[in-house]
Amino acid sequence: EGIAALEIPSNVGGRFSVLTPVGLLPAALVGIDPAELLAGAAALRDRCRADDLGTNPAGTYAVLQWLADTRAGKHVHVLMPYSDPLRDIALWFVQLWAESLGKRRGAGDHVGPTPVPALGATDQHSQVQLFMEGPADKTITFLEVAGRTALGPIPRLYADVPDLAYLGGHSLGELLDAERRATAGALARRGRPNMTITVDAVDPWHVGGLIFLFELATAYAGALYGVDAFDQPGVELGKQFTYTILGRPGSDAARAEWDQLPEPDPGRRV
Repeated sequence: EGIAALEIPSNVGGRFSVLTPVGLLPAALVGIDPAELLAGAAALRDRCRADDLGTNPAGTYAVLQWLADTRAGKHVHVLMPYSDPLRDIALWFVQLWAESLGKRRGAGDHVGPTPVPALGATDQHSQVQLFMEGPADKTITFLEVAGRTALGPIPRLYADVPDLAYLGGHSLGELLDAERRATAGALARRGRPNMTITVDAVDPWHVGGLIFLFELATAYAGALYGVDAFDQPGVELGKQFTYTILGRPGSDAARAEWDQLPEPDPGRRV
């Protein structure tokens, strides 16, 4: 059609494509510097080159989550940013973690944790009840942004109302940080494992590093689970069934498998 196009690497799956033209072009169009995103990712990559796990944040994250899942029965991994600009990182992490690690291994056993998104402090008042007193099968990772405690000063009003007066002189940033710390402490007090990832700022350089941290951690976790973190055979079967339902040429094998499915039982309709 004569439309200019950027090359998309054929060996990079969609969930890993945010630092390719798939993500960089839209970022540039809305004013985010793609060079800074890549520079932040490269800096994180360099931090993770060492064999020492204590200096490798992506390796540390992967090992802790893998151990929690396989040794401690913590099969649900919650990512909870305490930052509206980082809210969608949690949704992307769900796809990254689930599609990469939820696999059937060669021996036939099924592996993979279940990722869950949350947002502080919104979900502090909806999901944390479950995290605190529900099944002890979860880890919670908080994302915090440093240096915001002075933002949004709260005026000293209503000195005659003790339930409000104590907030005067603090800030909204300080309040949000206190809620995160209090939630992490409460979970720890109940024996619920959690960790905090601190981002110094929400800017392209730091977000690029954060993206690469989770991508590399996913690759490490795939190796720990003994699966290929970069394929998605379970998704592919659904695609093949879609093709055969719509009559796409070349989907005969999928048609044969589709035809083996039982017909819906009218007696089970309510």
